[in-house]
Amino acid sequence: MKVILLENIKRIGSIGEVIDVKRGFARNFLIANKKALYASKENIKEVEKIKSELSKKDNDKKVEARKISDQINKKKYIVKKLSTENNELYGSVKPTEISKLIEEADKIEIKPSMIQPVQEIKALGKFKVKVSLHSEVDAEITIEVQSAETIQ
Repeated sequence: MKVILLENIKRIGSIGEVIDVKRGFARNFLIANKKALYASKENIKEVEKIKSELSKKDNDKKVEARKISDQINKKKYIVKKLSTENNELYGSVKPTEISKLIEEADKIEIKPSMIQPVQEIKALGKFKVKVSLHSEVDAEITIEVQSAETIQ
């Protein structure tokens, strides 16, 4: 299915580009989240007219993402979790938990979908986590998991 992108999307394309994607991806993600339009002749003409406006909005988002990146990049956040005596966690540290942690510490709202742990956090220790703020702006934070208490 052919769609026209309304914003830059990592590994997919840039504003105004007509791309061919699977029907479900187009309907359920791109069009549902207003990231693309069906590639009809009318829509292509419409996007050509508003392309500069879309680019300006994208640049504004990028500037905002850079500000957030400067605030949180290379920062360390501490999570206290219940653990076993061999330093394994009961459960794991999820992106939703990390986003709440950042919001509490720095008053910055980051969607859990932007957070990509390098590996699953299931033990005590330090873990690198990548935060994708924009298609061209990333930040890297460290999550340190400490033991709240151990359960025998």
